[in-house]
Amino acid sequence: MDLKQLVRTIPDHPKPGIMFRDITTLMEDQAGFKQTVDELVEPLRELDITRVAGIDARGFILGGAVAHQLSTGFVAIRKLGKLPHTTLSVEYELEYGTDTLEIHTDSVKPGDRIFLIDDLIATGGTACAAIELIRRSGGTVVGAGFVIDLPALGGRRKLEEMDVPVRTLMEFDGE
Repeated sequence: MDLKQLVRTIPDHPKPGIMFRDITTLMEDQAGFKQTVDELVEPLRELDITRVAGIDARGFILGGAVAHQLSTGFVAIRKLGKLPHTTLSVEYELEYGTDTLEIHTDSVKPGDRIFLIDDLIATGGTACAAIELIRRSGGTVVGAGFVIDLPALGGRRKLEEMDVPVRTLMEFDGE
């Protein structure tokens, strides 16, 4: 199945000139969602991953499914103020502003081998912030996976410069 055909594109969202790639349509498709998770999981089976980390919010859906398939724990990386316990935080730049991510201080144990998941990599700001949080917590990021890559925005390159291997299932041109 061509998963790319299941992704909805919404022009001018959240601002003019942006082509928003919406994976909710892919996740709503039973066969498409299963294939997406299977394709994310398969190359991970031999990496000795101890936890999967997902970025708020679509990364939770994908990351939870991948963690389940790998029989590992799941780490929630959330936006500021959403986690109820003691947190570490990092502020980062988005394509259109700034934001802050947090992780519970006890979510990652020293030596944990973590695979990071989100729906899309664009400029890489969110993923780089998540990697920083995991590393500050004592974990090792063994890779990052995304359904969609927007290569023109350079995010993949930023993660690879941080020595994080990147796996994506599809690419779209432009923003």
